[in-house]
Amino acid sequence: MLDFYMTFDPISLEFSEPTSSPPLVNQYAQVSLKSEDNKLLLVLLSEAQLSSEIPWSEVWQELKHSLQAREQSWQPGTKVTLVAHDRLLDARQLQTIVEILNEAQLGIDRVCTSRRQTAIAAATAGYSVEQTTVEQSLSPSSDNQDQLLAEPLYLQNTVRSGIEIRHPGTVVVLGDLNPGGKIIAAGDIFIWGRLRGVAHAGALGNRQCRILALKMEPTQLRIADAVARSPKLSPKQLEPEVAYVTATGIRLAKAIDFAKNYSLSTLSS
Repeated sequence: MLDFYMTFDPISLEFSEPTSSPPLVNQYAQVSLKSEDNKLLLVLLSEAQLSSEIPWSEVWQELKHSLQAREQSWQPGTKVTLVAHDRLLDARQLQTIVEILNEAQLGIDRVCTSRRQTAIAAATAGYSVEQTTVEQSLSPSSDNQDQLLAEPLYLQNTVRSGIEIRHPGTVVVLGDLNPGGKIIAAGDIFIWGRLRGVAHAGALGNRQCRILALKMEPTQLRIADAVARSPKLSPKQLEPEVAYVTATGIRLAKAIDFAKNYSLSTLSS
């Protein structure tokens, strides 16, 4: 059994789109560029804002022209956050955007989207992802958080160092969470591989959430406001384990024994 401890370190987590200065292109454009500190926001119109179905070729051509017209407005290497709203983007379309940005010496750093398929495509391509909700507002003060959770996000790839995944629901990773990688979820976190990065479940305050990994070697675990760090010495043998919150802090249990020995009544409310 690993020794974990609990500290209370309240954080403010909002699954929301970033705010910024007015767009650099006109309001009728399909894409707009907004400056924010030392980075750019590339904003696509939401589906509700589209007056008709726009061919994808027109979207990327407009992006290309906008970048060429504003090429002196940023420094080479400036990071770009793609705000995709509810637009459905596949791997090919994301790659087109990346190639156009590369021509302007820019690169995508993060993708913000309310579309689960777009979030999966972006995470699979190796970008940090923040998935937002459209109809509902996630708030720690909500009376019934379970009803506010989005559908689970399934990722069939390893979350590498420097990648951050934020999702207003449960996250399932069919791969590893590498050191330097981070997953922040309003629901549970399941890692079907090695968990060696930072995992924060119940990020909106739900202390009944859990973190499960086939091999638990975390840099840090968080469940709601409870925090635990791994001991300096790792155990010689690693097996599937579940992290959960009790009245005394975050504890680990063997996954095979968890369902038999622990019930919701033994967990802190």
